[in-house]
Amino acid sequence: MEMKELTETISGICDIYVKKYGIEQSQDWLLLKIQEEMGELSSAYLKLTKRGRVGAKSPADLEANLQEEIADVLAFVLLFARARGIDPEEAIKNKWFKYLEKMD
Repeated sequence: MEMKELTETISGICDIYVKKYGIEQSQDWLLLKIQEEMGELSSAYLKLTKRGRVGAKSPADLEANLQEEIADVLAFVLLFARARGIDPEEAIKNKWFKYLEKMD
């Protein structure tokens, strides 16, 4: 699945979520969700690396949780970029790939 198609699919899922919970899906909300999900990603990583309380969760559970939080962060970044009219692939090319030219 290409990034644009992936973003459209994620957007449809997000539409279901905001409708179910009566949330206004604004750019502010999307940006704040990125921040929220980053906190959850940090927490998942700290637990996985034995620097947070894990309770009865197994290492496999902790790894699965880290993967889920990475997915959440990426999904909300894609949604925020879409809301701002930013093509993430083009943004990555413009920001990151320019360094490949400097290395030649």
